[in-house]
Formats: sequence, C-alpha cells, structure tokens
Amino acid sequence: MTQGRVAGKIAIVTGGAQGIGAATARRLAEEGADVVIFDILDKAQEVADEIDAGPTSALFVKVDLTKEASVQQGIKDVLARFGTIDILVNNAATPGVNKLVHEMSEAEWDSVFNVNVKGTFFTTKHVLPTMMEKKTGSIVNFSSIYGLIGSADLPAYHATKGAVLLMTKTDAICYAPYGIRVNAVHPGSTKTELFLQAADTWPEGREAYLAMMGEKHPLTLGEPEDVANCVLFLASDEARFVTGSSVVCDGGYTAQ
Repeated sequence: MTQGRVAGKIAIVTGGAQGIGAATARRLAEEGADVVIFDILDKAQEVADEIDAGPTSALFVKVDLTKEASVQQGIKDVLARFGTIDILVNNAATPGVNKLVHEMSEAEWDSVFNVNVKGTFFTTKHVLPTMMEKKTGSIVNFSSIYGLIGSADLPAYHATKGAVLLMTKTDAICYAPYGIRVNAVHPGSTKTELFLQAADTWPEGREAYLAMMGEKHPLTLGEPEDVANCVLFLASDEARFVTGSSVVCDGGYTAQ
C-alpha cells in the first residue's frame, strides 16, 4: 500500500498542465494521492502520464472551467473512475489583459472572472455533495498576494483573487458542519513557465527581470514546488484544525 501524507486520497487539481498546478499534482502523487487533472490544455496529459507511471494513478480530464456542464461531467468522470473525491485544488487562473479599468472592455473583464471566480464556484459546487455525504474533504483555493494587497496593474485579476479569498472564508464557515475544510494559498512571484516567459520579454533580458523581482522578495523568488508544499499541508490531515485560513507563501513580500 502506498504510504504518504495524503495516501489513499483522491485529488482534483485544476490547471495542472503546467506551473504550480503541475507541481501540486506531482507533489500530491508523491505523497500517495491518486490525482485527476482538470485543464483545457492537452499537454496536461503529459503530466498525468508521468504521474501514472509511478505508484499512484493519474487521470487527465479535459474540462472548460467556464462551462458548468463541462465541470459537472468532469466530476462525474472522476466519480466513475475513483468513486469519491477527497481533495480539490482550485489552481487554474488567467491574468487577462494588462489594462487599467477605464481601458478594459466588458468582455475582457468577464473573461478573467469566468475562469478565476466562476470556475472556482463550479468545481466547488459539484465536488461538495460527495464531500458532504461522507463528512470530510479539503478544498484549497488559489488566491494571490494580490488578493491581500494592491498593485498598479491587472485590476481584473486582482479583483478575482480578492473574491476567491472571501469565497474561501464563507465556504469554510458554511461547510464546517460537514467536516469540510476550505483554505486559500497566496503565492508571491514564482518561477513558473509563464513567469519566465514574461521575464524573456523584459527589455533588459531575463536575468535582469529576475534580479529586479527577486529584490522585492526578502527570501528570493519562489519555485512551483514551494507553493505545492503549502497546498500539500492544507490538503492533508495534518491541517485538520485549519479552515478559512490564508497561507501566504511569498518569500516575505507582504511582510514589508
């Protein structure tokens, strides 16, 4: 029998094709969970195949988080394969266009909320009945340091992360009687594929960008695995007395 901090549990990770989502899927699998990746990107299959080659199982289900029917079918597929769901990690998100509020169109604003907020709502909604029936479960939502503090860019993205934080706290209270824990993680700048791609567009080059961003974080920039370890703790029974909480993993950024 596989041993580990989440051994025997079934976990869904949204946005698991790359970055922190992929690192989280791998980390949960390393600690004994069977993992299902919800993503719109087909390359999530590569992550699932990698995990499935190890001691635990993995499944990629192509899901459009902005469509309730797609999410509902995805949950049905998970239950058909594994019979239950113990952990939900709502990682998937999009930054949207980098425009100020007065420059944004309604469609641009809605596109960010549809993924980051509505997607979190849909997955949570359709996972909850299974968790409520067995009176246990852990939901980990991804907010951001910008769900806690402001910044002069990406207003729609930051608004969604504030919304996710309050969704987390409300759901934690509402579903505590069912033994379901709901918590949020707030990553700082993390060296994901998308972060490094942004660094490559910096006029002075990648290294200059990383140095500039690193100076903003007292410890330095994070790695995807650093955030995945925070998720692992919240997902595990080690955090059985933790709900409605914010775990800030930002190298000290918000301590300043």
